[in-house]
Amino acid sequence: MTIESPDGDIIDCVHKRKQPALDHPLLKNHKIQKAPTEMPKVKMLKKDGEQGRESRSNEAKGAWQMWHRNGTRCPKGTVPIRRSSMQDVLRAKSLFDFGKKQRSVFSNPTRRADAPDVIGGNGHEHAIAYTGTSQEVYGARATINVWDPSIQVVNEFSLSQIWILSGNFDGPDLNSIEAGWQVSPELYGDSRPRLFTYWTTDSYQATGCYNLLCSGFIQTNSRIAIGAAISPVSQYGSNQYDITILIWKDPKLGNWWMGFGDNTLVGYWPAELFTHLADHATMVEWGGEVVNSRANGKHTSTQMGSGYFAEDGFGKASYFRNLEIVDADNSLSSVRDISTLAENTNCYNIKSSYNNEWGTYFYYGGPGNNPRCP
Repeated sequence: MTIESPDGDIIDCVHKRKQPALDHPLLKNHKIQKAPTEMPKVKMLKKDGEQGRESRSNEAKGAWQMWHRNGTRCPKGTVPIRRSSMQDVLRAKSLFDFGKKQRSVFSNPTRRADAPDVIGGNGHEHAIAYTGTSQEVYGARATINVWDPSIQVVNEFSLSQIWILSGNFDGPDLNSIEAGWQVSPELYGDSRPRLFTYWTTDSYQATGCYNLLCSGFIQTNSRIAIGAAISPVSQYGSNQYDITILIWKDPKLGNWWMGFGDNTLVGYWPAELFTHLADHATMVEWGGEVVNSRANGKHTSTQMGSGYFAEDGFGKASYFRNLEIVDADNSLSSVRDISTLAENTNCYNIKSSYNNEWGTYFYYGGPGNNPRCP
């Protein structure tokens, strides 16, 4: 079956055993896992009486996907795959670059010793929260506010995501699993926010890709199309929409699963793909990233998040809330000890806090080019 989305996307319903993932040489004899052996358990933490700002999480509504609007779904036993057009491929720098993310290496010599090396450089700028590198991590979850930031030029993007990381940050063997929403005119041909995934095992050099544009990620869900537009989106001073993403390692089979919303299973990254992440992760990052190409010799005006700074708060700035990590015993627990980092706070910034309703949360983002960010 083929479904035409109101936004022009073509969604092909492909038999689950004929999806691109299984073409990967490392998955030649892989048997599709229908479901994880165990979902993460939620640790119930005592409320400590700490007071935060007035919680308004009930005002945030779950966002869904535009291709569902005509009421059509893919049949059971198939997975929805967004069809790439010739124009999509031609917008890429080369056929090799199509669907790939350029590595961003943080090169600031004055950075904090525990700051993640994976950020910065190559025109990539961030506003992120992150865990330390001394612990073993087996997954993470967060609820992410969805916006449609404006993009200055076609080869720039703006995204908000979770990173699951392990390996040598300075070397060629960094493993990364990523998921969230992004606006990328080069990849998709428009400026709509879209659900996306990414993975790499060699620091973004040759392995891995966005979504299902190469073999690797195995989809099990017939209702969620990775790479499809999310709708509706948040509006300044009005309704707020967010999505919840969970990534965790199956404690028995070792595959890294992705959940969406209230534990809806999307699919998984097979353990065979990874080297360092075959065991566990050493760092989690949550936050925003943009590409600053300085097309006119000035800092890009590509927006991060809502395009407003963190201090503008609810309904104006973009947020991540209820940050959690998965421990060695497959338990989800709220993250209290996080660090935050932004390369240039005059362009994009981040401010974190905690309350009983949203747990650990942060506002982040910004407009890019402005009088303080030339």
